[in-house]
Amino acid sequence: MRNPVGGHVPVAGGLATTGLAYARELEAEAVQVFVANPRGWATPGGNPAQDEKFRAECADDGLSAWVHAPYLINFGSHTEATVEQSVISLRHSLRRARQIGAPGVVVHTGSATGGRSREVALAQVRERMLPLLDELTHEDDPYLLLESTAGQGSSLCYLASDFGPYFEALDAHPRLGICLDTCHIFAAGHDLAAPQGVARTLDELVATVGEGRLKLIHANDSKDVVGAHKDRHANIGAGHIGEEPFRELMAHPATDGVPLIIETPGGKEGHAADVALLKKLR
Repeated sequence: MRNPVGGHVPVAGGLATTGLAYARELEAEAVQVFVANPRGWATPGGNPAQDEKFRAECADDGLSAWVHAPYLINFGSHTEATVEQSVISLRHSLRRARQIGAPGVVVHTGSATGGRSREVALAQVRERMLPLLDELTHEDDPYLLLESTAGQGSSLCYLASDFGPYFEALDAHPRLGICLDTCHIFAAGHDLAAPQGVARTLDELVATVGEGRLKLIHANDSKDVVGAHKDRHANIGAGHIGEEPFRELMAHPATDGVPLIIETPGGKEGHAADVALLKKLR
């Protein structure tokens, strides 16, 4: 399928039991899950029976499943405790992704805190994140997918061109990929709603990191205007991006085969409507 469409699903009560039941109600073709509390450092072991059921039912349903790492992770932090916890947390998400058959783990690219320069922060990203990438030696290990931010504060990566230095810091590792969030990249200053805006953005992304690195898209409209540096998601077509750019996104060569995951408001009804709309635009 050119662009499987799905959503981030709740998993309290079981990856398969809760998560896949929700996915079916959305008529999702792809799912994204947390394997730990997104706002904490705990690294739960998981439930082998749920893992097996989740893997088997995803395979039966033809669903691809993706993992989102916790929000607290920041490899650019000036606080050693945060960096150490980031290493443990991301290693946990990568390991759990392999256990449930997920092809990728999304991680936010972080920021240079404590008044440090971007160069110093990226040197630390290299020192602490590259060893985790080097641990991905099995054929069924996931990709690590970098998700840029809306450009708040001292963000290390928000424009398409910012992926260049980040990839350089990590030696453009073969297990490195990108998760493009449409709301974030729009808020960062890429005007997806302008004529040819989507094509320009995707072309620049490919020119920066090479072909085949875009593995996942977070399809979110934006409550704020382009360049606002605010990460506030809106339902598809109800924000400042609008419907048409999502149609253009799914027609661009760089997105061939790349799943779209919605992280929009409105609960189950809003999610189901967004999934249905994206399928129609496809």
